[in-house]
Amino acid sequence: MGITIKQFFIKFNVRHLGIASLSLVCLILSKTATVAEDIFSGLETIGKPTPGGINFQPAVTELARDINWLDQLLFWIILAISLFVVALLAYAAFKYNRKANPVPQTFTHHPVLEVAWTVIPIFILVFIGVFSLAMLYKQMEIPESDLTIKAVGNQWYWSYEYPEYGIEFDAIMLSKDELSEYGYADDEYLLATDNPVVVPVGAVVRVQVTGADVIHAWKIPSFGVHTDAMPGRLNENWFKAEREGIYFGQCSELCGMAHAYMPIVVKVISKEKFEKWLEYASDEFASLDNEILLASAD
Repeated sequence: MGITIKQFFIKFNVRHLGIASLSLVCLILSKTATVAEDIFSGLETIGKPTPGGINFQPAVTELARDINWLDQLLFWIILAISLFVVALLAYAAFKYNRKANPVPQTFTHHPVLEVAWTVIPIFILVFIGVFSLAMLYKQMEIPESDLTIKAVGNQWYWSYEYPEYGIEFDAIMLSKDELSEYGYADDEYLLATDNPVVVPVGAVVRVQVTGADVIHAWKIPSFGVHTDAMPGRLNENWFKAEREGIYFGQCSELCGMAHAYMPIVVKVISKEKFEKWLEYASDEFASLDNEILLASAD
């Protein structure tokens, strides 16, 4: 995948370029780091796990809001069914215990009751299906996209491509002592990566997901997206983030020893800053074609 400027000069031995070239390299690295800081400055962390939390992360897409609403609907339906069953069990326990009913009934059929407990669940399932199938269709029917990103799951990190712009890079989880260097808080350990996915706010983003080795899963709770990364298969999802900020996700398919150490970071920024990031990323991340050319020249 893509290599950074720093990796390039290490690969081709910056010592051979001389003191002047080394100074120029340091200036370029400093400049690109400053550009990145300016682009991401002031971003609020929104989609993030909270200690002891029991609710969903804030929904910033239509898909996520739909999922949250359906979850609430199912909660009240299940609660009503559970209370009814508990009440029925309590009634039967008091009404038909041996002391209250010493002579048990001998009937074996109750046609009305049997039809009721068959038909009523069917109506409940159809009612749920009316909403859930409509949401499933909305998730699977990808609208015309403004941006396409390819996410490739590896053991154990994610690689990303922006095919429309020739940008490729890997996203590696940061160690504890690297968090502050990249602008992350201490409690974001195991969540933060060196290179985030960057998208413009309000844009329809098509994400193509696949796996390089085993099955992974690309999931951002605040976006309401969860797609398996299958080797040899290209799955797709989409989202339209409506709020600028930083959002965290995880690989959500048990994929091996370091499954818990391949997080996902998406930074949603303004369209103006996204244009600046594209310029920065084009310089910072060498494309695969450039790597081949540089290697052949060496």
